[in-house]
Amino acid sequence: METLTKLFKNNIRQYGMIIALIFIMVLFQVLTGGLLLKPINITNLILQNSYILVLAIGMVLVIITGHIDLSVGSIAAFVGAISALLMVNMHLSPVLAVIVSLLVGALVGAWQGFWVAYVRIPAFIVTLAGMLLFRGLTMIVLEGQSISPFPNGFQKISSGFIPDLGSGGLNLVALLAGIVLSVIFVINEVRDRAQHRKYNFDVIPQGLFIAKLVVLLVVINLFTYMLATYSGIPNILVLMFLLIVIYSFVMNKTVMGRHVYALGGNEKAAGLSGVKTKKVTFWVFVNMGVLAAISGLIFAARLNAATPKAGTNFELDAIAACFIGGASASGGIGTVFGAIIGGLVMGVLNNGMSLVGLGIDWQQGIKGLVLLLAVAFDIYNKNKRAV
Repeated sequence: METLTKLFKNNIRQYGMIIALIFIMVLFQVLTGGLLLKPINITNLILQNSYILVLAIGMVLVIITGHIDLSVGSIAAFVGAISALLMVNMHLSPVLAVIVSLLVGALVGAWQGFWVAYVRIPAFIVTLAGMLLFRGLTMIVLEGQSISPFPNGFQKISSGFIPDLGSGGLNLVALLAGIVLSVIFVINEVRDRAQHRKYNFDVIPQGLFIAKLVVLLVVINLFTYMLATYSGIPNILVLMFLLIVIYSFVMNKTVMGRHVYALGGNEKAAGLSGVKTKKVTFWVFVNMGVLAAISGLIFAARLNAATPKAGTNFELDAIAACFIGGASASGGIGTVFGAIIGGLVMGVLNNGMSLVGLGIDWQQGIKGLVLLLAVAFDIYNKNKRAV
């Protein structure tokens, strides 16, 4: 019991948000008469929130370093406009257009990273200027009009599904993916537990560990089964899965990840310890630019058009997802998994409130309260630990 209490206290924000997500899902499942967790709505949830979740992955790194980025929505719109110019007007190959668009995102991130890291202008000011600058450039590129339609191959980024092995009935690829993920998950959990025991770290009792495995295996396979009953695995889900795995690995297992946490925890101490703080800050913003570009491409493919109003409020949703998912406003704390959970909380809230017929005014108000409570909870825990 003492070990369980310690583990829960050390991960209270993460566990709290998972419990909150489950509670919100159950609540709206009841209020909508079972519509929320229907296979078609689960697929829609993935498609509707994919671009925000991609932004949240990059935003959590920015927040961990103690900065903020208000320009990501405008960058997403700008990159979407560039991609439309290349593919629709200039008839460039979608593959080449995507590569060029990602390079544009990286250059934009480098531009902002330079001012923040080397000129030492606060990120709030730099990215606020970027928000205005790239929104204006978007309107200039599009000449105030929407450009469409995109090639079919490009549209499949957001609307396509992994081809099935069979024909009709359940989607075999989705079912096989569930089995493969289950095996990988069990191996990884058992290996991590063995490593913790080897170095005498606290681990949960074996019975509870087995129960945890069983519950998560049921969730994984139930999720893939639901996808299998509709159209299978969306292409965008594969992209998101790869991003989550890669960024979780980088943040938890690499020197770069440790440097990002060190910078956010105490910049001066990190510098004295040999961390190249300016370089780390610069590359975090370059990374944010690339992920904002990916988000812009996803949104443009889903909308099948580049519009001057694309990306509006994306930055607010991404920032909210990070804070709700456990990132600290003072930097040094946060996880990629937590940002994804925070994004899902916001996504399920949006979807559930729409299904029960709440207007946009109520939706905005409730989301604002959820964000305020999440940050207040973080401040409360921090003050409690200080005492």
